[in-house]
Amino acid sequence: MFEMLNALFSGFYQVFAWSTFSLMCVGIVVGFIVGILPGLGGPTAMALMLPFIFKMSAVEAFAFLLGMTAVTATTGDITSVLFGVPGEPTTASTIVDGHAMAKKGEAGRALGAVLTSSLVGALFAAFALAAAIPIIRPLVLTFGSPEFFMLAFLGITFVASLSGEAQLKGIISGGLGLMLATIGLDPISGIQRYTFGQLFLWDGIGLVPVTIGFYAIPETIELAVLGTSIAQQDVGRLGGVMEGVKDTFRHWWLVIRCSALGTFTAIIPGMGAATTQWLAYAHAVQSSPNKERFGKGAVEGVLGPGAANNSTLGGSLITTIAFGVPASVIMAILLGAFIIQGIVPGPDMLLPPPKGKLDLTFSFVWVIIISNIITVAACFLFLKPLAKITQVRGSLIIPCILLLIYLGAFAEKNAFEDMIVVLFFGALGWIMEKLEWPRPPILLGLVLGPLAENRLFLSSDNYGAAWLWRPGVLIILMLILAGILYPIIKERRQKRQGEASAPVREPRKIQPRLNGAVLFSLSIVVMVALALWRSRDFGFRAGLFPWTIGFPVLALAIVQLGSDLLGYGKRRAHAAVGEMGPKTSPELAYRRTLAIIGWIMGFFGAIWLLGFLLAVPATMILYLKLAKEKWPITLTMALITWALFYGLFDYALHVPFPEGQLFVWLK
Repeated sequence: MFEMLNALFSGFYQVFAWSTFSLMCVGIVVGFIVGILPGLGGPTAMALMLPFIFKMSAVEAFAFLLGMTAVTATTGDITSVLFGVPGEPTTASTIVDGHAMAKKGEAGRALGAVLTSSLVGALFAAFALAAAIPIIRPLVLTFGSPEFFMLAFLGITFVASLSGEAQLKGIISGGLGLMLATIGLDPISGIQRYTFGQLFLWDGIGLVPVTIGFYAIPETIELAVLGTSIAQQDVGRLGGVMEGVKDTFRHWWLVIRCSALGTFTAIIPGMGAATTQWLAYAHAVQSSPNKERFGKGAVEGVLGPGAANNSTLGGSLITTIAFGVPASVIMAILLGAFIIQGIVPGPDMLLPPPKGKLDLTFSFVWVIIISNIITVAACFLFLKPLAKITQVRGSLIIPCILLLIYLGAFAEKNAFEDMIVVLFFGALGWIMEKLEWPRPPILLGLVLGPLAENRLFLSSDNYGAAWLWRPGVLIILMLILAGILYPIIKERRQKRQGEASAPVREPRKIQPRLNGAVLFSLSIVVMVALALWRSRDFGFRAGLFPWTIGFPVLALAIVQLGSDLLGYGKRRAHAAVGEMGPKTSPELAYRRTLAIIGWIMGFFGAIWLLGFLLAVPATMILYLKLAKEKWPITLTMALITWALFYGLFDYALHVPFPEGQLFVWLK
């Protein structure tokens, strides 16, 4: 107990060190902007910020990232209430009653209620995380390498089955991520695997460029296609804020229940805030004696989701820290930050120093508490100006995002080739989004791949085949099967119920068809087959993991190909590029899509030709002027961006940016 208290206070002291606290504040500012601007999701923001943590200490890096993550849901509620546009997908449920209250002139009361309940939920989550450590530590310490190997698959299975996408596609995506993790030199034998003679692939594919490509580029394309300012309405008077604060304490027991619901539901991998917000809203409705008020401006419909949204962070951190199983997309990217910092989640995170990093774990608790207190206080002080931020035009945001995309790609290894990796995975991520292939399992597989391969080697080396029959392995295997089978059984049950109530129809004729989904599935089958063929010369040590993953993935990909070929796959209405919303015609969406793709390639071409220092102001001025921005705004933004870029990265950090190819030719 004394060791735990010592680690708790050590974590508190580390957070309030000047460098750590200042970086946490920077993260809070970034989280403010991300949360309040629709189109910039939390995963995208964290992907863009990962390159900046390489030179930070562990506590500084996680204070920066968690400080940013902890506030996005809170500030996302502001646009949900004022404009009916969720700043984050995790704040969508707040619209139902929050925006209805705003329409009735109670915007201030709704904001006061949601901000205060968010603070309560965050504090509850932090204390739950701290209280869970002594409970889960004995369990984690009993795990060996076989159990941790199975936990990697458990995490991928849950994310695949609970992410709302087709389950088979999710499992295949996770397997592809694990296969991508094998690119590079085998850590034991030193054999090259899938490097194709490229030196920069010897260290494998970088997590940062893949993450940025998967999330930032598709989000940028979508933001450009929408082609509007964030909010179309003016912000009215924001009176009655203190009344909303009082509502939190009038319905105190509801806020606590929803906080607990968010925390403990989020412990289950895949059950993030996007799910818990609606569970909390449903609970608020069911527990109210006046259900007819909901949807028309009931304050309880704001308090429940507000508390649950912010309490999920503590719950999802429990499984991520203790078992290395990310409970959400945000946690999957955060796990990448662990890898960047050279930290392996698991027993070490629960042991006191010097053997472990329990003080770092407790610093997470303090970061959640402090960042949310600062955020809510700032929101109350600056509600009106913060609401005005939502009226920023997308044309002013996109060039800054494009700069961060390429800067982040280059910063990990100072390698120009990583910018090509970003473009490749950006295109792949955009195609997967359109064809309804989930992206989080691929990223999770890439993150967990090296750890899983290491655990598989240790398991087979220490136990032979006997590790397959260990009780812990069998229990986790049953959880994996349950995670796979439950959604299938549930879907079939709902389908039977729907068929029972629907009129009898003639059976549909199955006709093979060729479309984008079929071509994509076929390309996966071909790539996995070629990867397995190439691995025949790896030897047992280097080939064990690719074989263990590759053959099941190939079999599942063939099943998916057959399903797509026979037309069994379900397609949503927005599968076409152009269907981005009721205000954007398909023709206009296609033109904007082609234009932003041209700009993404153009930024890359300018950097290759002119180098970063000249390409940054040149491309920004050209973009803003073609977007019909006025000269004062254009020159001011270009000057500020170039000054920050040059002052921080070139002058202060001495990042070795490559010289433009044009100047190489002129020499």
